[in-house]
Amino acid sequence: MLADPCAYADYFFTFRLLHRIRTSFPINSLGMLTLYFCAQVLFSCVLAMCISRLLLATLCVYIIPVNGRDVLKSVKYDISQKAIEYMIDSTQGRMFDGIGGLSGGGATSRLLVNYPEPQRSQILDYLFKPGFGASLQILKVEIGGDAQSTDGCESSHMHNEHDPPNFHRGYEWWLMTEAKARNPDIEIAALSWAWPGWIGDGTAWPFSNYTKTANYVITWVKGMKSEFDLTVNYVGVWNERPYDIGYIKHLRKALDASGLNDVEIVAADGSWSIATDMLGDKDFSDSISVIGSHYPGTTSNADAMKTGKTLWASEDYSTFNDNIGAGCWARILNQNYVNGNMTASISWNLIASYYDNLPFKRCSLMTANEPWSGHYEVPAVLWATAHTTQFVSPGWRYLKSSGHLSKGGSYVALTDFKSIELSIIVETMTHDNSLCIRPALPPYQVSSQTVTFTLSGSYKQTVTKMYKWTTTLGKNSDESDVFVKSEIPVVNGSVTLHLEPDQLITLTTLNTGQKGDFGSIPTSAPFPLPYNDNFDGNQKFMEAFNFADQSGVFELHKSGTSHGNTMRQVVTSRPITWCDDSDSPITLIGDYSWADVNVTAAVLLEQSQGVFVAMRVDSGGCNVRNAKGLFLWLHSDEEWTLTTTLERNKYSVQCKKDWACWNGLTYNVGGWNRLSLAVNKSTLYGYLNSALLFKRSLSSLPDVPKNGWAALGVKTFDYAQFDNFAVTKA
Repeated sequence: MLADPCAYADYFFTFRLLHRIRTSFPINSLGMLTLYFCAQVLFSCVLAMCISRLLLATLCVYIIPVNGRDVLKSVKYDISQKAIEYMIDSTQGRMFDGIGGLSGGGATSRLLVNYPEPQRSQILDYLFKPGFGASLQILKVEIGGDAQSTDGCESSHMHNEHDPPNFHRGYEWWLMTEAKARNPDIEIAALSWAWPGWIGDGTAWPFSNYTKTANYVITWVKGMKSEFDLTVNYVGVWNERPYDIGYIKHLRKALDASGLNDVEIVAADGSWSIATDMLGDKDFSDSISVIGSHYPGTTSNADAMKTGKTLWASEDYSTFNDNIGAGCWARILNQNYVNGNMTASISWNLIASYYDNLPFKRCSLMTANEPWSGHYEVPAVLWATAHTTQFVSPGWRYLKSSGHLSKGGSYVALTDFKSIELSIIVETMTHDNSLCIRPALPPYQVSSQTVTFTLSGSYKQTVTKMYKWTTTLGKNSDESDVFVKSEIPVVNGSVTLHLEPDQLITLTTLNTGQKGDFGSIPTSAPFPLPYNDNFDGNQKFMEAFNFADQSGVFELHKSGTSHGNTMRQVVTSRPITWCDDSDSPITLIGDYSWADVNVTAAVLLEQSQGVFVAMRVDSGGCNVRNAKGLFLWLHSDEEWTLTTTLERNKYSVQCKKDWACWNGLTYNVGGWNRLSLAVNKSTLYGYLNSALLFKRSLSSLPDVPKNGWAALGVKTFDYAQFDNFAVTKA
């Protein structure tokens, strides 16, 4: 609360009232003398408060409420600074559609399902529970396509064309049900990054057969409804890849023919260029409800505006979730509308539930990537989201008086369905403290300023008080500066406040909002060692805990043998990829800092050409093809090899069954075998069924990373199984 006399008109009103009371008492009795004395004391207290507030302002100090008490903080503020007036009238603009988060693109929520209770429910509450945390209004998910889509692979509901679909694969279905349980009004959007190989009819193009591709998407939409009672509100086409006009028209007709008339199409999840094609083709334009652009830099273009369509930043943010990331998100949430008329912004990604050393570390609204410890983090960017979502609902209208502040920053004003409630969100994010990962941000300046929002129309008569929520970001801010509530008077239809750089302020007529808090969070801890998994414990989900697929899909499998449940690679043809996926399916696990460990697993080749166990794997995500590490391969032609790359282009040791090095080895052809790798004091050991294959100095091997994940994998896209996986200290 700023020490500004305009902001404290209530104190001066009280001062004047008490002065009149104390000077009008007829002191003709002991009772009246007592009342006079009380009035005199109150008058003195209020007078002292007014003077102290003015002195604090003169001394360049302001007061903020922290945990119910006033705290002094220094600012550079000239009390004589003239307030700049901004009119807030009731003329309405576009309808607000919501703020959302994106799970997928890819596998960004992978570790969340592994969390223990109560931490898992707490995390979900922070994301989805209305009026508690981020209070998200849109959840966008990936329709899994069996291929890498940034930080991992998400499983398709139809690995093969003629197999019955399985909607319980992956975890997006679970996340959607949890979001809906907390907020039944949350809207669901879905988009494909990759596609199973059979979709392309032998090509790498998913739109070779319009009917096949549309039916694949519609099957998923209907499956979400039939299996989980989830209504999908929006579907996209192909993330950040070329669109096919004929396919989009066909998809619209196919959705309608399937009774999914209410499912709207968002396109093209790339640039605004699709708008030009829409202007020249009415049928094409009529097929699309929302033009979605990625990382638009807060601007749309003339053609997009000419279409008259709803405009979204259908993927945005993608920035490390420190205070600068929070500044990025705060700035674009306002300016996506002010500059570009975008009525929804969706954060990639929702939650960093993937290993830190995968691409785009912690570019999210929350961090939860330690299910073994239960530790999670609630950064300021989550509360930057709450500045809008806790005080504005989908269906509210932006007011046309939203705009830029003359000394830097922006403001948006929104009103409810009946034009009764009003929320104004103001941001003064500086350039260096609000840099997003993309696109480049041109230089600009923000300086201290005093602003007056003058309400007109019905608001002038009905709004007499507003609630103020303040977040101060920047390098020196801390938790006490984030999402702090106070009250601010409305005097003659005007609200005056002083703004410092890097502030986010919500003024609202709603006496709601909450900075949710569950108290202490478990302490962070490294991935546990020793670690083992026989894959028999997880019954709800179809993926083994803590494994992160980077090419191919590894699912839990009932083997029907003494091995019980196993982990099986199930993608048998190369998908239509979004990245340049490795031709060798691989799944990672563990701590990237691991160096000297023992990694072992039982392996069953089935019909595959070979399998591997690995350690010190240094890359994942779209760069997994180039991963280095230590890879011990067992091949179907009774051969083993040691390589230092996943691509097998650097062989270090090799042995075939008719070589002398094979003598004495036990190899169970067509059955289970055990592969092991171990590093101890710069020496590498390899074992097959407990028999030593080699002992090599690491210095004799080419390009060996100093540390990295453990991994399991298959030589090609074929079935293969793994069991009794273990990692121990060397």
